[in-house]
Amino acid sequence: MGINMNNIILCGFMGCGKSTVGKNIARKNGRKFLDMDTYIEEKAGMKVSEIFEKYGEDGFRNMEHEACLEIAEMKDLVVASGGGAFTFERNVRAFKGKDTIVFLDVPLEVIKNRLKNDKTRPLLQRPDKDKAMKELFEKRYPIYNDAADVVIAGQNTPLKTAYLVMEMVEAENNKCF
Repeated sequence: MGINMNNIILCGFMGCGKSTVGKNIARKNGRKFLDMDTYIEEKAGMKVSEIFEKYGEDGFRNMEHEACLEIAEMKDLVVASGGGAFTFERNVRAFKGKDTIVFLDVPLEVIKNRLKNDKTRPLLQRPDKDKAMKELFEKRYPIYNDAADVVIAGQNTPLKTAYLVMEMVEAENNKCF
C-alpha cells in the first residue's frame, strides 16, 4: 500500500536534508522528486544566487510563490521546498489542505555542522554566518512547525528519515477517512 493521495512537501531549514530525504522517499515510493529551487532555476534560466543578485530577495520570493502555485497543481511528487518558502503564508496556503507538508526538524548544531563548508546558499555568504544562521533558525523554526501537517525528527540517516516520513504521511492520510 503506497501513499498516493497527494504530494509530499518537505519543509525545514537549509541543510535539514529535504533533497536527500526527498529523493529517498521518491525512489521507495514510486513518485517523482522535485527540488523547488532547481525548478525555479530551470524556469528562470539562472541559478538562485544569480536571481538574488539580479532581482533581489523579493524577486526570488515572487518566483518562488509562482512555483508553489504551479507545483501544488501537480500530482504524485515529493517536493523539497526552499528553506525560506514556508516563511511566507501565501506559499503555505498554496499547499495546505491538498498536499501533506512535512517539517524535517533538525537541531541547529547538526545543521551548522552540515553547512560548515557550504558556498552555495546566498543567505550564508557573510562573515557572521553562525550568528545569521542562529537568528534565521530561531525565526523560522516556529513557522515551519505551524505550517506542517507532520513533524519528523530529521537527524537520522536520510533513508531512516525517509521511512519515518512515509509512515507518518500514510498515517496522516488515513486519518482523513
